[in-house]
This record gives sequence, C-alpha cells and structure tokens, in this order.
Amino acid sequence: MNIHTVATQPFDDQKPGTSGLRKKVTVFQKRNYLENFVQAIFDSLDGFEGSTLVVGGDGRFYNRQAIQVILKMAAANGFGKVMVGQGGILSTPAASCIIRKYKAFGGIILSASHNPGGPDGDFGIKYNTGNGGPAPEKVTDAIFNGTKTIEAYKILEANDVSLDDLGETQLGDMTVQVVDAVADYAELMESLFDFDAIRALIKGGTRICMDSLHAVTGPYAKDIFENRLGAPAGTVQNGVPLEDFGGGHPDPNLVYAHDLVKVMFGENAPDFGAASDGDGDRNMILGKNFFVTPSDSLAMLAANATLAPGYKSGLAGIARSMPTSAAADRVAAKLGLDCYETPTGWKFFGNLMDADKVTLCGEESFGTGSNHVREKDGLWAVLFWLNIMAARKESVEDIARAHWKEYGQNYYSRHDYEEVASEPANQLMENLRELVPTLKGKQFGSYTVEYGDDFSYTDPIDSSVSNKQGIRIGFTDGSRIIFRLSGTGTAGATLRLYLESFEGDVANQGKDPQESLAELIRIADEVAKIKEMTGRSEPTVIT
Repeated sequence: MNIHTVATQPFDDQKPGTSGLRKKVTVFQKRNYLENFVQAIFDSLDGFEGSTLVVGGDGRFYNRQAIQVILKMAAANGFGKVMVGQGGILSTPAASCIIRKYKAFGGIILSASHNPGGPDGDFGIKYNTGNGGPAPEKVTDAIFNGTKTIEAYKILEANDVSLDDLGETQLGDMTVQVVDAVADYAELMESLFDFDAIRALIKGGTRICMDSLHAVTGPYAKDIFENRLGAPAGTVQNGVPLEDFGGGHPDPNLVYAHDLVKVMFGENAPDFGAASDGDGDRNMILGKNFFVTPSDSLAMLAANATLAPGYKSGLAGIARSMPTSAAADRVAAKLGLDCYETPTGWKFFGNLMDADKVTLCGEESFGTGSNHVREKDGLWAVLFWLNIMAARKESVEDIARAHWKEYGQNYYSRHDYEEVASEPANQLMENLRELVPTLKGKQFGSYTVEYGDDFSYTDPIDSSVSNKQGIRIGFTDGSRIIFRLSGTGTAGATLRLYLESFEGDVANQGKDPQESLAELIRIADEVAKIKEMTGRSEPTVIT
C-alpha cells in the first residue's frame, strides 16, 4: 500500500458554519471537493499521530463512499486507529458518546442533520473535538483557511474496507475497528434513566409511537424501545434508515413528521409519541392530541430532572439559545440556578458544560441535551419524558398543564420562510439592524417596545465574542419578536421569525398559539415588511 500526495486546488465555497460544511451531494462529488475539506481538517490539528479518530454518519446518500475516502486519508495522515460505526452508521449523539468513552482524539461526523437526502439532496461533514462536541470557531476558521490555500492531500492507495462486519482490519499502518453503532449509546441511556420504571409503564398499558423518519435513529430506537424496554414490535415506525429517508424530509416538526402527527391526533391515539431527525440529535414530543413545544420541553425536563436517576442530585445550571423561549428561565429562577442565554449553536453549550456551569441545555429548533454528551440528543429527550411519565404517573398533557399552572405559559411559535432569495433576505436583516434600536418606547397596539438590538454574546468561559446573532425586539410585558437567518440550508436563505408572549393566568393557558400570538405576528410583518421583502404570503413551516 502506497501513500499518494495528490495535487489539488482550493475551492472558494468550503466555509463551514456552526453545523459544519453542508452542500448538495453533487457538490461533494466534485473532483477533490471532499478530499480538500478532509485534508484541511487534518492540517488544522496538532498531535494526533497514532491516536484514534471516530467516524460515522446518518446513512444518507454518499455516506459510505465518503467514509472510504476518510479512512484512507486518515491512514495516510498518520492516525493510529479509526472507530467506525457498523454500516457507516453513527447518530451524532452516539458519535459524541464514543469519542468521550474511548477518549478519542476527535471525530468526523457525516450528516446534513434534518435536511433532505438522496442523490439530489444534501450532504454534510463536520469535525468534533476530543470533548465530543462540535469544533469551536478557532478550529473551523483554521479548517476554512486551510481550504483556501491547499495544494495537495494525502491518501492511501488501498481497497475499500468492509463496513458491515464487526471487528478490526488493517489499512496500511492504521487499524480500522468497525463497532456496534448502538451498544455504547444504549448502555449510557440505561445509566441515566430508570429503565425498570419505563418497562413497567409500557407493561401497564401506556402505548408509545416512535417515528424515526427512515433516518439514523431507527436501529437505536428498535433496540432501546422494543428490545430493552419491551414495547411491542411496530412501536418504531419508519425505522429502517434509507439513503433518501424514504423520500421524506427528516425534520421532526408538525409539518414533516406528518405520519406521526396523524397517528397522535387521530382516533385511538397512543399515549406518547416522538420523532427524531436525520442524524438523531433532534426530537419532537407529542401526547395524545397534544404537542409540546421544544422550549416548553426543555423547561419541563429541567423542572422534573431529579426524577431521573442520572440527575437525582440536581442540576448545575440551565442554558438555552437566545431564540428559545424564556420558559426555562422561570424554572431556573425558582430552583435557584443560573440560566445562560447563548447564540444558536451547540458548541456554546459545550463550553458551559465542560466548565460544569450547566447540566441541561436546549434550542427551540427541537434540540435538547445534557452533559452526558456534547451534542443535542433526540432519543435521550424521549427517554427522559418517559421516565418522568413513569415517575409522576401522569400523561404528557397533565404534566404540561401542571407545569403551566406553576410557572406560567410562554406562548411561543417559530415561522420559517425557507429558500428565500438571499439578497432580499439579507437586505431585510440589514434594514432591521438600522431600525430596531430606534423603536424604544414605540407603541404597537397593546405592546410597548422596551428594547431593540442585534444580540451579541461574550462567552463566560473563553471570553470569545459572537456578534450579529439575531435581531430582537423586546416589549415591556416580556413578549419578544426575533428575526434570524439560518445557515443550515443549502439553497437560498431561511428566514426564521420567533414570537413569544407570557401568560400567567391559568384560565388563558392552553389556547392555540397562533391565535394568542396573532398581534405579534402582525407587528413582525409591519416592522420587517416580510411579505414585501420576501414575496411570501405565509411561512413554509409553522411550529
């Protein structure tokens, strides 16, 4: 076997975002495109010679081919061992688990998260550091700078490695270990939650429905729910990972997880329903004819955390992303905990968790997690909810309504305008940056503006500063309107509008959020001129 140094030229579009590099599959299939980025990752790292790398992905189209390239390049660049999930599969939280458990140097995760897959779909790649979490900006900046100057990459001339057979093989001087993708993660879940209590809950007649959307969590969910917890066969629907996710969109929300929604809001609905996304780090929680917003889910998990064995000693703190509702803040205040408001991006939570400042964290985009790994974790959230139901002997709706009675309800919604032309979307944001600081004291119907700004964050751990993280308009009653452009898509821009108002009166809780937020929705369009600037009369997705 020979190591080849292959001449190449830089590409001008390999800048990774907060979730790594995401492009259409056809872009990654360009000559040297993947190789350039992988070599830039390795060139940005120091001291990895002879150490262990973890590799796996969500099983989407091009996953297997990309892994073969990465294995041969890792061998050529001096890694001593690569641990790869069987079949090339590793959910993102499972990859974080394995990196941490086996003290690997880092990991490469292949996923475009909740984006569609298939030959014409999306693909993604990101590097996670030795703590199991996404690389910080100083690393991603180094990777990007490397892609701009790269002249060659190293790759081993060798046959492909079988990804389907457990065990070790040699690839040049490097060992490739194909590992069970599920076992380590499932054992970690058993250490955190009361599986006996959940088994009793299911045996006692509680019916659950888990929708894996033909994405990565299928094997995990079947092993945990149907094998370990005794749920009936068929509890996991859409449980076979497919390269194109069965033609669906693996995003666990009320629009794209329509099969699950139909079941949970239909006749003879199960007691509990959940869905996860492409790479297994997001979750949606449903009760019988009842939807739990991700913001509420974080708050309710925090309020009930000590019911789970892994959290019985209490929480160090709570963190939420800035666009996530302030429901968790109210729990933190009552429990006497610090609550951190960060930019969107799990790496900001990682710093806080590594410093033992927080235990639970979450984002409004259907992501919740804890310090057990350094990624958000969909199945972890599902198990946490089942543990709470088992301990309280209450339904999802009962738990939610009891929470609102004690803490008040934060009516909350996100409106996504997907694949908006980039130029008008960016102009809309620039207009808001100039306008919102001038709105203080302005009256909009029954709402009075208390502040308007572009959110900036100074990390309390490393003092790094992140600017332009979202336009905020805050009102004197605690209501908020937030505007952000998302970087998770691969076509155009996604404008996200977040709306929040607080209701402390039990008599006014549990109503339709869109009706309760109607005046704020109108104000948002008036201020930002969304319809005029985007040409869209309504959002693509409302959650």
